[in-house]
Amino acid sequence: MSDFNTTNFTNPSTFILLGIPGLEAAHVWISIPFCTVYIIAVLGNFTILFIVKTEPSLHGPMYYFLCMLAVTDLVLCSSTLPKTLSIYWFNSREINFSACLTQLYFIHCFLMMESGVFVAMAFDRYVAICDPLRHASILTNSMVAKIGLAVVFRGSMLILPYPILVRQWPYCRTNVIPHTHCEHIAVVKLACADTLVSSYYGLFVVLCVRGLDMVFIAVSYTQILTAIFSLPTKDARLKAFGTCSSHLCAILAFYIPGLFSTLTHRYGHNVPLHFHVLIANVYLLVPPMLNPIIYGVRTKQIQGRLLQLFTHKGA
Repeated sequence: MSDFNTTNFTNPSTFILLGIPGLEAAHVWISIPFCTVYIIAVLGNFTILFIVKTEPSLHGPMYYFLCMLAVTDLVLCSSTLPKTLSIYWFNSREINFSACLTQLYFIHCFLMMESGVFVAMAFDRYVAICDPLRHASILTNSMVAKIGLAVVFRGSMLILPYPILVRQWPYCRTNVIPHTHCEHIAVVKLACADTLVSSYYGLFVVLCVRGLDMVFIAVSYTQILTAIFSLPTKDARLKAFGTCSSHLCAILAFYIPGLFSTLTHRYGHNVPLHFHVLIANVYLLVPPMLNPIIYGVRTKQIQGRLLQLFTHKGA
């Protein structure tokens, strides 16, 4: 490994991914929960897509946004886990420079898209509960499609500077990335140039863009909860709160690990490196696994359709 550390070069053809530094001996054991989480995430999200596609009663704004979330989750976990497992199982640590930048772009682009989808879902719930009579006229199929395109465009364009800036830096220190995947900050730290532009832009995206998403979601759900508690009957309040609770659980599962990962990566200098890497992996893997479980358990329509599928097969 010392050969990689002392290499003298300007533009590396490959990077070396270490996996989880300090826990190399446990990589095979760590791979078991990682692989299990990935399988659950893939099966769960494909199940959500299948149920919504085959059940006409679920062809509505909330479920279209849920499908967008499922696709985003599938791309997000599939952009990192196959390479991570190859490191754990086959010690396949090399990754092509262009492939590294592509992975970096996909990770951060789809994280941004997922945040945008949660904003769209919060808006959908806000209209459905606070202005139910206009829900169908506001969130038409064409409006849902426009929101979806806006989410994709925003994520694609805002993250595009990441790989463009990373590609232009010279790398003369090392090509070893102490991570399981090409995380933006981890790659930027390897450059032997002034990378303040890249660091400040990354901070802008986290604080100003995703921060605004969190503010919008918080404001929406404050209005939603106010409307729920003002409903006349207990049954109506429970029904409305049940509809929103799944969204709140999914949002918290996405933003809390993400915020913790970002803060520890930038400011947690005394936090062990292996902890940084584990938190970053939890952030990318756990929400895609939890989202289909949360919506499958908390959404009666999906739960009912899923039970129908299993009972029909059993019969």
